Amino acid sequence: MDIDVDLIRRDLAQLVSYPSVGGSESEASVQRWCAATLQGLGLDVDLWPIDLAALRADPDYPGEEVERDEAWGCVGTGGGPGAPGLVLNGHVDVVPPGDPDWWTAHDPWYLQEADGRWYGRGTCDMKGGVVAILAAVRAVGDRLTKPFAVHVVVGEEDGGIGTFATLRRGHTGLACLIAEPTAGQIVSANAGSLTFRLELRGRATHGSRAGHGVSAVDLFERVHAALRRLDAERNVDPPAPFTDRPWPLSVGIVQAGDWASTVPDLLVAEGRFGVMPGESFADAMAAFEAAIASVDDPWLREHPPQVTWPGGRFAAGSLPDAHPFGDSVRDAVVAAGAEAPPFVGAPYGSDLRQYAAAGIPTVQFGPGHIEHAHAVDEYVPIDEVVLSARAYAHLLLHHCS
Repeated sequence: MDIDVDLIRRDLAQLVSYPSVGGSESEASVQRWCAATLQGLGLDVDLWPIDLAALRADPDYPGEEVERDEAWGCVGTGGGPGAPGLVLNGHVDVVPPGDPDWWTAHDPWYLQEADGRWYGRGTCDMKGGVVAILAAVRAVGDRLTKPFAVHVVVGEEDGGIGTFATLRRGHTGLACLIAEPTAGQIVSANAGSLTFRLELRGRATHGSRAGHGVSAVDLFERVHAALRRLDAERNVDPPAPFTDRPWPLSVGIVQAGDWASTVPDLLVAEGRFGVMPGESFADAMAAFEAAIASVDDPWLREHPPQVTWPGGRFAAGSLPDAHPFGDSVRDAVVAAGAEAPPFVGAPYGSDLRQYAAAGIPTVQFGPGHIEHAHAVDEYVPIDEVVLSARAYAHLLLHHCS
C-alpha cells in the first residue's frame, strides 16, 4: 500500500499549528481546515455549526468541561450513496500544553521531527491518527465502490459533544474505527468516568487554637481514606479484556484555606471516578456517595460533605463479544505489516461508547501510546503513523470495495 510520508508530515504540521484547545477559537477554525482537506481528497463534505443549546438540552447530553459558544461538525463521505460500510473517526481538539518552557526545545504548536518521532501538542492524541486517516483515504483513491465516511470531531477531550452532534445529525455507519493511540493493540472496550466535586466544611479559628477549630483538611484525610478503600474494592479481579485497575478513582485538584495561620474551614476537591461496564451513572454516583457517608465522624454527620457531578460523563462501551469487525481490524493490521495485535480494554473514556450506544460496532486502533498523550514533549512514532495509515487503507478496501 503506497503511503506518502511527506504528505502525512505536511498534514500533521498544519494540524499541529492550530492551537485547538477545547473551547478556543482554533477548535472551530481547525475544522474548516479539515473540511477543505477532505474536499481536496474528493469527498462530499458536510461542515455545519453545531447547535450547542439544543444538544445541551438533550437528555443524553454527554457534558462539557470547558466553556464554548461555538463548535463545528465535519464529515466527509465517499464511495457512493447509502449507509457507510466503515466510519473512520478522529478528534482534533487537544488539551492545553502547560508551560511552553517545559517543552525541551520544542514549540508545542510547531511540528518537530527527531529520532523517528514527530513532536508537538496533539501529535499522539490524536492528530497523528487523523493524518493517518487522511493518508489512507488518499492511498485507496477511487478504488472504493461502497460508501465510507470520515468523522472529524471536536470536544472529545471534555465529554464528546462533537461525536454526539455528528450522530444526532444522522451520520452513522455499519462499523467504526477510532484512531486513538493504542500502542499497537486493539481497544475493544472502554471503562467510563465521571467528574466529581467534593466540598468539606469545617470551623475556622486562629492557627494557635487549632484544637478548638475543625480543619477541613483533617476531614478530607478521613474521606480520602474511604475513597481509596472504595477504589481498591471496585478494581479487584476486573473482567476481560480489562487488566490493571481499569476504573480508578483519582483526585486531581485539592484547594483549601486562605491564610497560613487560620484553620481552614473549606476544602474543595475534584477528580474522576471510573465507571464499570454495565454500571449506570446513577449506580456509580450512589456507590461514591455511600463511601463518603460511611465515614464515622461526628462533625461529618452534622455537616455532611456536598458532592456534585460537573463536567463530562463518559459511559463504558465495548464491541459485542465475538463480533467479526474486531477480526477484520486485526487482519488489516496484519496486512499492513504488523503482528496480530491483542484485544484490550482501556481505563479511559472515549467516543467509542457513543458509537456503541448507537448500535455501531466500534474499536480503537491508532498510532502512539496513551502515556504520551497530554504530556510535555508529546510525540508519536512516525512508523506507527505510517502503519496505521496502511491498516486503515486495507480496512477501507475490505469493507468498501
